[in-house]
Amino acid sequence: MGKKTEASDAEEGSTPAKLDRPDYDELARRVNVIAQPLASRKLAKRLYRTVKKGAKRKLVRRGVKDVVKALKKGEKGFVIIAGDVSPIDVISHVPVLCEDKDIAYVYVPSRDDLGMAGQTKRGTSVVLVKRHEEYGDVFDTCVDEMKSLPMPMY
Repeated sequence: MGKKTEASDAEEGSTPAKLDRPDYDELARRVNVIAQPLASRKLAKRLYRTVKKGAKRKLVRRGVKDVVKALKKGEKGFVIIAGDVSPIDVISHVPVLCEDKDIAYVYVPSRDDLGMAGQTKRGTSVVLVKRHEEYGDVFDTCVDEMKSLPMPMY
């Protein structure tokens, strides 16, 4: 009568907690009303990889306060906003600021996935990724795809 371990759980056929996470379509149904343009599954995966590469080189700004401060100072890059942030008022001013500064932005369905990509243990509402030569081609591809997405007309 000992404690169950992850190995014994796997032997019994149960799935680990990571596999029980909702898929992209389920997460996309849970986003806020203002989460437009929403990244496709393929673009979201590419964005997460770019955030991870940027985080390794300390070229990422995380959180609403830090991102807004960086945008006001004139830092360039692209912004990723989590679509499942509640209350909406926390992030509602970020797209307007991005448009004023001519910075590409896009929403992704999950705050937790954005935090994991940024190599933090907690979910992150907003991330600013700056360009670097090492991942510049992926960065440029992400920006091009983000700018090709249809913008909402409120």
